[in-house]
Amino acid sequence: MHSESIPQTATVWASPECASSAEAPLSVHRVPPNLARAWLQAGRVPLERIFVDPLPGTATAQDAVGSKQRFGVGCELVNGILVAKAIGHYESHIAALLTHFLYQYLDSNPIGVVYDAEAPYLLLPDNVRKPDISFLSYARMPRGELPRDPACLIPPDLAAEILSPGNTAAEIDLKLKQYFAAGVRLVWVIEPELKTTRTFTGVDQFEAIPTDGKLRGGDVLPRFELPLAKLFEKTGPRIED
Repeated sequence: MHSESIPQTATVWASPECASSAEAPLSVHRVPPNLARAWLQAGRVPLERIFVDPLPGTATAQDAVGSKQRFGVGCELVNGILVAKAIGHYESHIAALLTHFLYQYLDSNPIGVVYDAEAPYLLLPDNVRKPDISFLSYARMPRGELPRDPACLIPPDLAAEILSPGNTAAEIDLKLKQYFAAGVRLVWVIEPELKTTRTFTGVDQFEAIPTDGKLRGGDVLPRFELPLAKLFEKTGPRIED
């Protein structure tokens, strides 16, 4: 429910980069001619997050799946480019707490499975995403059996992104476009610094949840409600270097 009166959420959303995120199309099937184009195709992420082996534009889903073992860091595949995920220790703690609350809900409502940030989804050609948290319902699984593919070919019902300082507006906008183009039904974008959230049911359809509001599961997780205060009170402050 987009509105001009929506309170501020993530600082990343205030960035002027939002206006130019269209320069990163949903899917690109060619090697970028230069590093500038690779940077745009990768979502304008900091250059240190872009891997050059394999060369940008030539990486595969297998490279993304095996990135943690090869490089020691989980990578997504963005238009054939390996891009390191931007989630740190603090954001991982928030993800773990949110996963805990989700599984409390699933104990009474066994409708699917929650995955962490190492679960890859092949959403579009040459694009593998690893949401910080994802939920996949049994209803989407053939015969209700857990997927066995290295990169899941079934889009999750819910994808959650915990914003880190290294995320860019263009990167998040591109993720939203790819998520909904692939069939994701609900996306939570959580801003730890401001203790707020945006819940998306479409690329341009969202509700801003203030710090005193509740995170809800909508049609994806019926009757799931979590006060943001309850989530963030357990995280403590971010400890800066």
